[in-house]
Amino acid sequence: MKITLRQMEIFLNVVVSGHLTNVAKDMKLSQSAISMSIKELESILGRPVFDRINKKLVLNEVGRAFYKEIDPIFKKLTDIEYEFKNSENKGMIRVGASTTIVDYMMPTIICSYMSAYPDVKITLKEGNTKEIASMIKEGSIDIGFVEGFVSDEDIIREKIGVDELVVVTAEKHLCKGCDISDLAEKKWVLREEGSGTREVFLNYIKEKAEKLNIFLELGHTESIKSILKNRECLTCISKISVESELKEGKLHRVPLKDFECKRDFLMIYHKDKYHSALFEKFVYFSRKLMIQMIEGESCPTLKDPKDA
Repeated sequence: MKITLRQMEIFLNVVVSGHLTNVAKDMKLSQSAISMSIKELESILGRPVFDRINKKLVLNEVGRAFYKEIDPIFKKLTDIEYEFKNSENKGMIRVGASTTIVDYMMPTIICSYMSAYPDVKITLKEGNTKEIASMIKEGSIDIGFVEGFVSDEDIIREKIGVDELVVVTAEKHLCKGCDISDLAEKKWVLREEGSGTREVFLNYIKEKAEKLNIFLELGHTESIKSILKNRECLTCISKISVESELKEGKLHRVPLKDFECKRDFLMIYHKDKYHSALFEKFVYFSRKLMIQMIEGESCPTLKDPKDA
């Protein structure tokens, strides 16, 4: 589109005033600038929009039709500008999170936040830690939540909490005290490469078990749990993701000796990210809710930062 908002504004002001001098004075522009803008607009439209009658600009038949279309559009744009300038609680936040957080934490965070701020739209993208970090770098999301290692110097990392990884299986006979090395030859189902869960687990056991018998790699936690229930195998998974299955006895935790595998939940964003009031509020609420969920609160609650 070649017509600019400035040209629309000048056109509408000339319609009201009828004199270039008055418009130039009100808009603090030169008369030649106002005249040039009208000429450029008429050139774009291919026809004059004003008749010059008694030293006054009066809309002609083309101008009246153009005015009828443009006036409501410009007023709407003015209203939108005013609304966003005067509202901290309107806009869109683009969020990315790794699988464990998407499945077991983000639904509560997003629903609670949008209940408090219904005019805010949130989009959510899922990926492993590596993919979420790439989205931050590319600017395709505003904020990310991951559980793996992020070392890029362009990305700000904030530790929100600690997640415990546990080894689980559906086979009770495997649930006896032993070392991780004793289970290395058993069948293991792990997340795909790039997953924070996989990376932290393999890094933790690299000096305890030489080689793990990984017979299957899957991209989703729920898929892994489904395989566990139907095959004699093991996995290492976030404790948060299997709490219900452990309570119901569908899966069992393997009590390994000297095994305490933990990782950090991280909130990440680009170092050059502009921190709008809307962004800061989402950061505040996400941090608070995630901490509450990690600490085991069954009904996490929101409080506006102004009231905190």
